[in-house]
Amino acid sequence: MAILLELENYMLPCMNKQIFGIECPGCGFQRSISYLLDGNFIEALKIYPAIYTIIFLVGFIGASLIFNIRNSFKIKIYLLYLNAGIIIVSYIYKMVHLIH
Repeated sequence: MAILLELENYMLPCMNKQIFGIECPGCGFQRSISYLLDGNFIEALKIYPAIYTIIFLVGFIGASLIFNIRNSFKIKIYLLYLNAGIIIVSYIYKMVHLIH
């Protein structure tokens, strides 16, 4: 909990939310990372559903730079599409529930 409280002082504000009053597709990412660092894994998933697939993607990209992974380009593209899909679907879900 101490990490979460300390990180909240350094989180960047969402300009989209400040200007238009509507969250952007990236809203919740920073708080999700702070929840992960604090050990609240379920809360991290609730606030930003793509957090674990993004971590997996970043880890895979790092591993592919070190090791010669077969078909790594195709896997990276698949993971990028997967992340984009999760982000888009969760954003639409959030916006639909915001309106209704």
